[in-house]
Amino acid sequence: MAVETLPVRVSRAPGVSGRLLRDEPYRREDLDTYRATRGSAAWEPQTLLAMVEAARLRGRGGAAFPAATKLGAVRAAAGPLRHAVANGEEGEPASFKDRYLLRMRPHLVLDGLWAAASIVDAGQAHVYVSDPAAAASVRAALAELDEAPPVPTAVVEVAPAYVAGEETAVVRAINGGPAKPTVKPPRPFDAGVDGCPTLVQNVETLAHLALIAAHGPEAHLAHGSPDSTGTCLLTVSSPGGHATLLETPFGPALSTAVMQAGCPPAAELLMGGFFGGLLPAAHTGLALSYDALTAAGTCLGSGAVVALGGDDCPVAVVADVMSYFARFNAEQCGTCIKGTAAMRDVLRALADGAAAAGDVERLRRWSSSLGGRGACSLLDGATRLARTLLEHYPELVASHLRAPCDTCAAWGLGSPEPAARFAIHRPDPSEEGHA
Repeated sequence: MAVETLPVRVSRAPGVSGRLLRDEPYRREDLDTYRATRGSAAWEPQTLLAMVEAARLRGRGGAAFPAATKLGAVRAAAGPLRHAVANGEEGEPASFKDRYLLRMRPHLVLDGLWAAASIVDAGQAHVYVSDPAAAASVRAALAELDEAPPVPTAVVEVAPAYVAGEETAVVRAINGGPAKPTVKPPRPFDAGVDGCPTLVQNVETLAHLALIAAHGPEAHLAHGSPDSTGTCLLTVSSPGGHATLLETPFGPALSTAVMQAGCPPAAELLMGGFFGGLLPAAHTGLALSYDALTAAGTCLGSGAVVALGGDDCPVAVVADVMSYFARFNAEQCGTCIKGTAAMRDVLRALADGAAAAGDVERLRRWSSSLGGRGACSLLDGATRLARTLLEHYPELVASHLRAPCDTCAAWGLGSPEPAARFAIHRPDPSEEGHA
């Protein structure tokens, strides 16, 4: 188990142990080490489904959908064959949790995948990834097995893309097509891989499922809040550009988790990767829970949280991320292509001090009317991004209508790689040998 170099610091909140992160977080866990702490995982499928339901596990991929409901839908679907997919295509640039689990705890993820396959009676399992190191780790884990896996398991690699992890894009890619979303219905639980009922479940969700199978729902419920049970993995990026992967329970204030990750507790936040929009510092006392964040007009998404610093103007941040949406959408739905480009142009003009009041009103109208369109939910994230800027920072927007902003000018919003400053992709030299 060699020490790995990772682009994140790894940490646990006080009182959290024996869950997703190991005591040796920078060492890849081999089969023997995993088995030593695995616990009992031999359960009849219906009993295991009941355990997941009792744990009130919600998906960690972004939508926070109840895992037992999704498992039950695939289990009840008619068809001669079912598929189960571990979705490790981590499209959010500011997130590293799924890549971490696949690289460092592949046996935990595989156990969760096979438990899910057992519940839905799947005859084929897939691990879907875009990270070469994660793919190599999973293949090595499969090679370490001393017997055939309980379900035939294939590793499917695709090129990384923001939309490649959307569940219909996952199915389309496994079927041999491009990793781009398709119009729904049908949804994968009804007609997925090879036209068969298919479970597409996020990697972190499956890791939790494996822990529930091994230690029971009570251990999962020992952490968290009624609507958001257990622990979660947050990728928290600091204003200085460093990132921390933090395992924390749901329930305490969001500011507590941000502070534990080494960021100012009262920072302005970009939530859910790029999907949850802006959250002002005055709102970071909200409970870290799905329902509390949704009620505040934001979301946890993939668990990526970016803390803004003094050199980050919220207008420039939103303009940069909107440029990312305009460049890296699936380029297949006209409303999304035109809508993200139009919002980008207004936001760039606003950052340059060249926008008019009518431009801002158009942005306001688009932010309330474009959501829910297209084959995937990218426009939901894009409109939330614009809406949170307009709702939370009206005075700042007004000042940008009066005069250019020096902070925005320093951002270089014409960069060919928009939002690159938020991407988790390079090792931090200060962590060399430790991460």
